[in-house]
Order: sequence, then structure tokens, then C-alpha cells
Amino acid sequence: MATRIYATPSAMRTRFLCAVALLTIAVSASVASFRDDSRYVARGPRTGYYIVRPGSVLMQQLGLQGAPFKDTSDPLNHGRGADVLAFRFTAGVLSAAPAYVVQGQPNDFYMRRIGSFIRGRATSHDVESLFGRPRQIEKRRDGFIAFYTIEVYNPFEEMSGGRR
Repeated sequence: MATRIYATPSAMRTRFLCAVALLTIAVSASVASFRDDSRYVARGPRTGYYIVRPGSVLMQQLGLQGAPFKDTSDPLNHGRGADVLAFRFTAGVLSAAPAYVVQGQPNDFYMRRIGSFIRGRATSHDVESLFGRPRQIEKRRDGFIAFYTIEVYNPFEEMSGGRR
């Protein structure tokens, strides 16, 4: 005759608490792996810029979903990618703070340059004189957004997904 073994209430409670703890750790690890430090950097009353991480809430709020960035962690890119500078213009004048869509560490050279443009005064010609022709222009009903790409390379992502 087979004997039945029943779990005691304290054993069931212990199992439940272990399951909840493991689930909490898994969720917090996945949240911590996405480092969203998107923010606005003020440089003066009408100067400043946004540092935006791809896929962040701020990227959605600024309407930059069409930014032509390339992910360095994509196995097909072998560590090569593109960050983006975005400038919103209304009637040819900078109408909002520029945005720097960046995957890794922001480049100080570009942060200084985009932080020097004055909203309401800088024109699309001023931006073109510093960065050249935009890679992509997205038309909006109130103007347009000019996107400039910055080629980046992450050697730690070069071997991801591929064999040599």
C-alpha cells in the first residue's frame, strides 16, 4: 500500500516565498539591464539638449521614433552602429531643444555643439554649417525634424552572434 505525503503549511509557505523571491529578482534584473538615463541638460535659459536612450519613454514623448539609429548590439552590425542628433524646426528656426539619441557614452564634442544652439534664434542653416546635410528629414505639420547620424563602434559587440 502506498503512503501519501502531504506538504505541511510551513513547507508550502516556504516554497511560495522562494518562488516570489526568484520572480522578484528576475524582474529587477531585467529592469536594471535597461539603463534609461534619458534627461534634459540645461545650459542656459534657451539653450540645452536632451540625452535620449533608444526605446525610452522620453524618445516617445519627443516624437523621435523615426530616428535612424543603428543598434551596435545587433549581430548583423558586428559592433557598428549609429547614434543620432535630432533638430526640430518650425519655419526654418530651431523650435525645440536638440536631442542626442545615444546608445553608449555620449560624446562630449557633440554635446557641446548641440548645447550651443539657441532655441528661437538658430536656423537650419546654422545647424547645416556645423554638421552638414541631414541624413534624414521627417516632415511634421508644424515644421520638420532633421536627423544627423554619428557612426559609432563598440568593440565589445563585434563578436556577438557570429563565429569567426
